[in-house]
Amino acid sequence: MERKKIAVVRIRGANKLRSDVEETMRMMRLHNKNSCVVIDNTESYVGMIIKAKDYITWGEIDEATFRILLEKRGKIVGNKALSEEYLNGKTKLDYDGFTKEFFAFKKSLKDVAGMKLFFRLKPPIGGFERQGIKRPYSMGGAIGYRKEKINELIRKMV
Repeated sequence: MERKKIAVVRIRGANKLRSDVEETMRMMRLHNKNSCVVIDNTESYVGMIIKAKDYITWGEIDEATFRILLEKRGKIVGNKALSEEYLNGKTKLDYDGFTKEFFAFKKSLKDVAGMKLFFRLKPPIGGFERQGIKRPYSMGGAIGYRKEKINELIRKMV
């Protein structure tokens, strides 16, 4: 399995959600609609994605989109915006340096003390596709596997 980072965005709300799917969403930290997490492409996460596939969309995130997500939507405990001073602590580390180390699997979001491990997003500018949020992406809907197109969606939601 190729090592990549996957962005997962929750599209649908919690109405009539089965308890096993709700537990999976909680484990992935997708508590609310329009929230996003960036995870590793591992077997355990892929199993969680398959379990919650009717409520989320996912795809491979690139470094530029992750940097925008980190800069504009990164929060620390207390709902304060993430700043470069907080990100680097005592050493000088900018968003670009952290992003490169994150994608090289040298650092994780847990390494930034006090950072929330999920991102709250806005609804996408221009809305979702015409078919709505109940159909798979392959049929013109919003849910499902998007490959690299997840980057376009995240940029619309930041």
